[in-house]
Amino acid sequence: MNLIKKMLVAPAAVLALWAVTAQATTDEAIAERLKPVGEVCIMGEECKGVGAVAVAAGGAARTADDIIGKHCGACHTAGVLDAPKIGDSAAWKARADAAGGLDGILATAISGINSMPPKGTCADCSDDELRAAIEKMSGL
Repeated sequence: MNLIKKMLVAPAAVLALWAVTAQATTDEAIAERLKPVGEVCIMGEECKGVGAVAVAAGGAARTADDIIGKHCGACHTAGVLDAPKIGDSAAWKARADAAGGLDGILATAISGINSMPPKGTCADCSDDELRAAIEKMSGL
């Protein structure tokens, strides 16, 4: 009888260890499947990790020149609808003085003004990228 108990205990122990291991693997797999795949970003609020996502997607960090060339230059190169022209420091300074400095111009760019939509045409630009583009265009 002692031999039979020993023969039954060993497979039972192995089965119990296998069940615990299988459950741990299953819990980890379930947690992996349930983790969020993205994040909702709200307009006007800084979105965490956007730069990392852009780099991971194969895009390098954008420079002020990239943003100006793709988004700002269409209006600010020619001064469309009274937009201050790129390099016209006097026009940009007058707007900065009226808006409360560079921070005021940035706030206006983020919210939009007159015919310019919020963030110009660069909805995915961060506030820092917009600031860099404004500094480059205005010379301030």
